[in-house]
Amino acid sequence: MAGRAQFPDEQSDQGEFKRQDDAFRQWITADGSSGYPAASGRYHLYVSWACPWAHRTIIVRRLKKLESVIGMTVVDPIRDERGWAFREGPGHSLDSLNGFHFLSDAYRATDSHYRGRVTVPVLWDTVAKRIVSNSDDDLMRMLNGAFDGFAESRIDLYPQRLQRDIDDLNEFIYENVNDGVYRAGFSTSQRVYEQAVRRLFDALDQLDARLKTRRYLFGETFVETDWRLFVTLIRFDAVYHGHFKCNIRRIIDYPNLFAYLKDLYQTEGIADTVNFDHIKRHYYVTHDDINPTRIVPLGPIQDLSSPHHRERLV
Repeated sequence: MAGRAQFPDEQSDQGEFKRQDDAFRQWITADGSSGYPAASGRYHLYVSWACPWAHRTIIVRRLKKLESVIGMTVVDPIRDERGWAFREGPGHSLDSLNGFHFLSDAYRATDSHYRGRVTVPVLWDTVAKRIVSNSDDDLMRMLNGAFDGFAESRIDLYPQRLQRDIDDLNEFIYENVNDGVYRAGFSTSQRVYEQAVRRLFDALDQLDARLKTRRYLFGETFVETDWRLFVTLIRFDAVYHGHFKCNIRRIIDYPNLFAYLKDLYQTEGIADTVNFDHIKRHYYVTHDDINPTRIVPLGPIQDLSSPHHRERLV
């Protein structure tokens, strides 16, 4: 018998979690041919430190050094039945840009008939007064390419020579790992849960083997795929292992994955994008169907700053 779902509108009769599609997918271009030209000060990110999908965009913004070009406001990690909220608190704030009380205000301002789940990240256009995109996939690409004329960093996270391979590995990681932890954690039947967890750990086994002989997923330089994986790995032992019952192994139990995680975490500026307080409070307090007591665990202790020795690999 299937149990009660965290997100009933995204649950199948068999107890499977099926994530909703992104609703807004306009595109920013360097030349403005899309109607949304890249510009400094025009666009603003609404994000959560807790959400892995939002975390991806925060990381690309940091790596490309676009902080002075694209503003950012962080929502309260505690989400109730009203959705993501703008409140003053440690690491989050009111919305000084539009005065929105909830992120749903931005969704309704863009589409008064929107009825889906309100998600982060959101890129807001201060000129058109609407959401350009709530797709983290698209936003990673836009931040990487369209804003090159304003970026202080020349890093290219989607090099042309690797694009087909990047797309293929992105899909594998999304299906089995990024969304895989949610398919396990939000499942409402034993069979569906076990299938998702087995797929997840089979994928982690493959990725650990891949990283035995190369520093990053595609060799000596990181690309967007590394950061897509990073946001799940960094949350795994603290949240997914216990809260989502993904507990066959921890990331610390994988010698290559754990060293790789430390390597990425120690990349300049990245540790500042990781907020374990927001991550743990969001999952353990917000998902009250999974954790009715809303008790937030103290652990685990994680040493992510110790030597990783990954620089020896290519």
